Amino acid sequence: MAKIDKLLEHAKDHFAPGEDALASVLGSYEIKRMGSDSVRDGIFIATNQRLLFYAKKLTGFDLESVPYGNISSLEMGKGFLGHYINFFASGNSAKMKWIQVGNVSAFVEVVKAQMEATKSAATQAPPPADDPVSLLEQLGKLHTSGVLTDTEFESKKAEILARI
Repeated sequence: MAKIDKLLEHAKDHFAPGEDALASVLGSYEIKRMGSDSVRDGIFIATNQRLLFYAKKLTGFDLESVPYGNISSLEMGKGFLGHYINFFASGNSAKMKWIQVGNVSAFVEVVKAQMEATKSAATQAPPPADDPVSLLEQLGKLHTSGVLTDTEFESKKAEILARI
């Protein structure tokens, strides 16, 4: 089994119910250890719910999770030693360099699509509130515009006020 497949299988132990891996790349992840820059070999995994970094250690693992809604931007490129991907999220950045396994362009496209889907879901208007003040405001507009008669308005107003 290739290293990327083996790491992906280990990472799936940490997936939430209904979470699926959509794309992954293997490379070296830049991290800070005791105040110093360090590098750990592992995989970035784009799931249907979040972006994960997973690395197996001798006595455990490293796992970092970033919700798509927290990612503000990303960059990618290719250098002498391979591709790199850099994500910026909530004031932090996560960089994987020296990517040798996986389709970087396809991985980035999956992440962009998931970011866009998360953004679209967040910007949809919430359903109308069922609070009495909002209902009374709507009722007043209907009465003012002539949709409701005085009797209908007073009846509905009393009904809403009775729920408070």
